[in-house]
Amino acid sequence: MRLFAAVLPPEEAVAELREAVRPLRDDRLTWTAEGGWHFTLAFMGEVRDDALPELHARLERAADRTEPFGLRLHGCGHFGDRALWAGAAGDLDTMRLLADRADAAARRAGIPMEQHHRYTPHLTLARNHAQGHGHGHGHRQGHGHERAATPLRPYLDALAGFEGTPWQVDTLSLVRSHLPVSGVPGEQPRYETVRAWPLRTP
Repeated sequence: MRLFAAVLPPEEAVAELREAVRPLRDDRLTWTAEGGWHFTLAFMGEVRDDALPELHARLERAADRTEPFGLRLHGCGHFGDRALWAGAAGDLDTMRLLADRADAAARRAGIPMEQHHRYTPHLTLARNHAQGHGHGHGHRQGHGHERAATPLRPYLDALAGFEGTPWQVDTLSLVRSHLPVSGVPGEQPRYETVRAWPLRTP
């Protein structure tokens, strides 16, 4: 199964972002479904069933070593012309620490991980049509007839001042990504939380 470790925003934060994004939604970009909005911490890709018990144990340990931390949705950013995302502010040092620990947990469970880069907290909002529908972690799917990318600047300008209400992150989630199978252009992956562990109560 395709898995990733994530921080999931609470419904209140999702609602605030939904209102900010509502006027911007158009058919020039492929917009992600708000039910799947998340901050990926460590993307694992396809994980064999026999690796799951070890992965679960190590992620539980990572959560238990990390104290809850404050976070809020903040501003926006982009990866080239491929993707538009909402950013985060708050205790990003602890968030990066949790991302590092989730990445290390997967590696120690024997899961081959991509090269580990400095973690950039981002919640993917939209992708350019030309980019296909990967998970948004550097995996691109070509379509043979790629069209010119839609400029992201107007969307970035509109979301630049966005500030969400802070919340306490107190859970590490393991999420399964079900890739689209219909072949319908623009169909979204479906996300399912398979396990979740509380962060350590200080």
